Amino acid sequence: MRDAFKRYGPLVYRRALTLLQDPREAEDATQEVFIRAMKNEAQFRNDALVSTWLYRVTTNYCLNLMRNRKNRRRILEEQVRPAQELSTGPETSTVVMVRRLLARADQRQARAAVYVYIDGLSREETAELLDCSVRTVGNLLDRFNRWARNEIEAEAEKPQPCAEMQVSRV
Repeated sequence: MRDAFKRYGPLVYRRALTLLQDPREAEDATQEVFIRAMKNEAQFRNDALVSTWLYRVTTNYCLNLMRNRKNRRRILEEQVRPAQELSTGPETSTVVMVRRLLARADQRQARAAVYVYIDGLSREETAELLDCSVRTVGNLLDRFNRWARNEIEAEAEKPQPCAEMQVSRV
């Protein structure tokens, strides 16, 4: 496994950094992925490449980490909202919104969305990583898109407190 770490460590780290956006968390995730890979080495099926398997394990681990953070709300308020306010273009705000949605989405749908929308993989490549059919990938993306659209619409309908009300409470 030491050779695997040397060979695939950078791949796992880049994947974790892409999802977690924090170098320290990505380092921790990389170590955790390899610890889990060593413990579960027997589950590795030789019908896939080691890199594909580690990519999948890393994605699952990072998405679970994002979803299960105890302080998700605090992080959302401290990092995501200021990032939206400082955003100078639609691309940045879109990325922020997608990350927020991924943290709350169904795990399988989120994985499909990450592979296709963030990583730019084809549906065929995504199907291989998810161990499902291309049609299933399409269905997962459709369900994710409908769910995400509803979430975005619901958030837009929430009344936003105005500055005057906030000042009067102080």
